[in-house]
Amino acid sequence: MEERHLLMCDTYEEGRLTLEEYLGQLVFYQRRAFTRAQFRRFMFAQSRPYPQMIELMAELKSQHRLKIAVVSNEARELNAYRIRNFKLNRFVDFFVSSCFVHVRKPDAEIFRLALDLAQVQARQVLYIENTPMFVEVANGLGIRSILHTSYDTTREKLSTFALYGE
Repeated sequence: MEERHLLMCDTYEEGRLTLEEYLGQLVFYQRRAFTRAQFRRFMFAQSRPYPQMIELMAELKSQHRLKIAVVSNEARELNAYRIRNFKLNRFVDFFVSSCFVHVRKPDAEIFRLALDLAQVQARQVLYIENTPMFVEVANGLGIRSILHTSYDTTREKLSTFALYGE
């Protein structure tokens, strides 16, 4: 299954396959002891919010009147599930998700698209990301970035940008 996932993941996350098509190729190309509905429920149940980070971003948006965008590699159904269930749209202004724009990180084009949509210059952006390569790509475009490793370290790094302090 891992090999099949590696072959199909990009296409699925870029929104070029539906969840049903993806599951048909990945899991249900042979008989299984479980149903598609059971597998979908299991899949969605793996999504977990990070309440401290969600609250921190909502607080920063309110306190500093920030424009918040999410740039993600995510398939349509999982993206919608997380936005809805974690109530991300209560503080996120827009989502630049691979399933909507058909390009994935680390492709610099997804960052350029986010900048265009936000109508800001790269130097006006602070990007928080947990994947080192994606931080490198953003930095290469002039986007100031924080490599997120934990809530505490990210909060500490935000203080260097005068966004969070004691």
